[in-house]
Amino acid sequence: MSKKRNLVGLYMVPALLLCIPLVGNLISSEVNWSGYDFLIAGVILWSTAGLIHLILSRVAKFPLRIMFCCVMLLAIALIWIELAVGIFGTPLAGS
Repeated sequence: MSKKRNLVGLYMVPALLLCIPLVGNLISSEVNWSGYDFLIAGVILWSTAGLIHLILSRVAKFPLRIMFCCVMLLAIALIWIELAVGIFGTPLAGS
C-alpha cells in the first residue's frame, strides 16, 4: 500500500502546483493565465511526475536515481523558463 500511496502523492504534486496560479488568477489581476497556459503547465508537470516515476521504478542505484532526476528537473526548468520569459530567444517562447 505504501508504493501506491507514494505514487498518488507523486501525481498530486502537479495538481497542487497548478492551484497556485489558479488562486492567483482568481484573486489578482496581475496573474493572467489562459486555459492554454494551464494546459501546457499541466502537461509539463504531469510529464515530469511520470518521468520521475519511471526513473524511480527502473533505476536501481540511488546515486543514479538522484543524478537522472536532477538532470531531468534541470531540463524541465529550462523549458519552463524558456516558455515564460524566452531566455534563449527560440520560437518556442514566441520571439
